[in-house]
Amino acid sequence: MAEPETPEVDYLIVGAGAMGMAFADTLVAETDATVALVDRYGRPGGHWTVAYPYVRLHQPSAYYGVNSRELGSGEVDRQGWNAGLHELASADEILTYFDQVMHKTLLPTGRVSYFPMSVHDGPDPARPDVQRCHSVVSGDEFGIRVRRRTVDATYMNVTVPAMCPPKYEVDPGIRLITPNELPSLVAPSSHYTVVGAGKTGIDACLWLLRHGVDPADLTWIMPRDAWLLDRAQIQPGPEFAATRAESLSARVRAVLESDTADELFERLEANGSLLRLSSDVTPTAFRCATVTRSELEQLRRIPDVVRHGRVRRIGADTVELDGTTLPARPGTLYIDCTADGLEPRPTVPVFSGSRITLQALVPCQQVFSAAFAAHVEAAYEDDAEKNRMCAAAPHPSTALDWLRTAAHVDDLLLRWSADRGLREWSDTSRLTTRSTGSLSDEQRDVLWERLRAEKTRLQELLAHEERTVAAT
Repeated sequence: MAEPETPEVDYLIVGAGAMGMAFADTLVAETDATVALVDRYGRPGGHWTVAYPYVRLHQPSAYYGVNSRELGSGEVDRQGWNAGLHELASADEILTYFDQVMHKTLLPTGRVSYFPMSVHDGPDPARPDVQRCHSVVSGDEFGIRVRRRTVDATYMNVTVPAMCPPKYEVDPGIRLITPNELPSLVAPSSHYTVVGAGKTGIDACLWLLRHGVDPADLTWIMPRDAWLLDRAQIQPGPEFAATRAESLSARVRAVLESDTADELFERLEANGSLLRLSSDVTPTAFRCATVTRSELEQLRRIPDVVRHGRVRRIGADTVELDGTTLPARPGTLYIDCTADGLEPRPTVPVFSGSRITLQALVPCQQVFSAAFAAHVEAAYEDDAEKNRMCAAAPHPSTALDWLRTAAHVDDLLLRWSADRGLREWSDTSRLTTRSTGSLSDEQRDVLWERLRAEKTRLQELLAHEERTVAAT
């Protein structure tokens, strides 16, 4: 049998999740390049295809997806715990949206090929310009000849509980489920225990409370308390322009007036930039989780919040944690929410020879970062300059990472401000949460000066923390 013809494209994108789709959309819109997308799932959307069914975005739909197509209707919710704020797309809405992007935007160009249910195996040893792949359904192997670059849109390694088993021991007979299984419950449990404190844990607690579970029948195992973002301060549209401006001013003022990181967090909490679950527990984490104040009020109804580190083992009679062993409640249903989401991976150059490795340029804004990287790939020639404009940042984890993240974003915005083309592209992107397009030149100059001062002060505060740690 003759070997199948090897298709030839300019770019091979590995992964048709949110970052891969955002990159492809901008690249196809701004160039005449041909693109192949290889993805292990049966439809575009990446981790959304296996996410728990009640999941919604934590930030407005207006900031998510790809640059060329709006997600959602732009409506403001009128009821529920998100009332008064812009809509949050559900998993079903997001998957339908990415289907439309693929089948109504990308494929109709005639320049995009899509290989679902397929895995990228790496370069062909005999043909360096050919990337080997195979179907996970038929097992058939195939090659794709790449003229320009292979784009890794999977490096961030997004995981949800349905994709991996828990990292702790679970004795036989213990009732433990993933969040995906909550909507399939057929009978109530005498007690529920949510294991994990991130976005997934927050969502699971809110789902249980929304469905009438008595807070006294709910335990929340929280290895680390985290600083939370207030969704009201991350809203699109002119009706929220004053809120956004005041939020930025309050943040910069807090940074400039603080002498230590602890004092900064006190000021950020006082001005509403950051929230926390319990006033008597100082958060040690920051992971970009975003809530409304109504949701926070609901979470505060849970009286049994366990703060003794990570779970090591769930047994019939005891739950073993890093810091203690607690008695297990009979009849408990455990909900595992411990998947890492975005694991803290080391940053690498985004542009390197024949490869592009997509990462967060603006932490917690992955789709904007991917679309921006595609624009830079299309508009610039030199990789050194591209990497200067696309410096990647690790996903934040610790509380001090809030400072590192803010300083990194300040630095990027200042770099982009010196390039009119980059600034204008960023300002007009529907995915950005940091547009300066409505500002006059004079207002913009004032903003750049404030960001320079904030970046310098953040670096000084971080250096102070490092000296303090070194001295202890």
